[in-house]
Amino acid sequence: MKTILLHPSYFPTIEQMAYVAQADSVVFEVEDNYQKQTYRNRTFIAHSNGKLLLNIPIKHSKSGKRRKTKDVIVENDFPWQEQHWKSIQNAYRTSPFFEYYEDDLEHLFTKPVESLLEHNLTIFEVLCELLGMEVNVSKTVAYKIEPEEMDFRYLVDAKKSSDFKPEAYTQVLEENHEFLPNLSVLDLLFNEGPSALIYLENQLLKI
Repeated sequence: MKTILLHPSYFPTIEQMAYVAQADSVVFEVEDNYQKQTYRNRTFIAHSNGKLLLNIPIKHSKSGKRRKTKDVIVENDFPWQEQHWKSIQNAYRTSPFFEYYEDDLEHLFTKPVESLLEHNLTIFEVLCELLGMEVNVSKTVAYKIEPEEMDFRYLVDAKKSSDFKPEAYTQVLEENHEFLPNLSVLDLLFNEGPSALIYLENQLLKI
């Protein structure tokens, strides 16, 4: 797979990271208009009762006009970072590799966040490092209407059902519910550890 075009996401899905793992390079769309109910500011993890949504609150635009994602500011009037980290700890503290990665991730939930886009880009860098993934990354300088890259920007749409069929792996809370596919890549990382990259590279993707 050659160069792919993606939106930066909050702890991206396994499907998104599988495309990254199998691409030669990644271009991030950073000139788009912000849209609600997307993986730009949300992710899903496994929990005792099934999927749990972690959502970053966003400051509303006073003008009501559309904003570019790069201009979106995070709402920090309540401790969403602390809540997200506690949820992740509760969900994965007994997983095989949580303690192995815990210290490398904690700062993402303690360091103050202002820009949603910059936070997502930082998260991506950390995830690539933990996965052992070397990625050639660039950013758009204008919104791409007809991109020359392979366009997978639609993967950011959390409302759109995916036909991605990932291979099952052992999930720490699987005894409480059936296998939950295509969660945040954190789920794969905490359960599979160093084998996560091989898993991503071997997934069958729609090209």
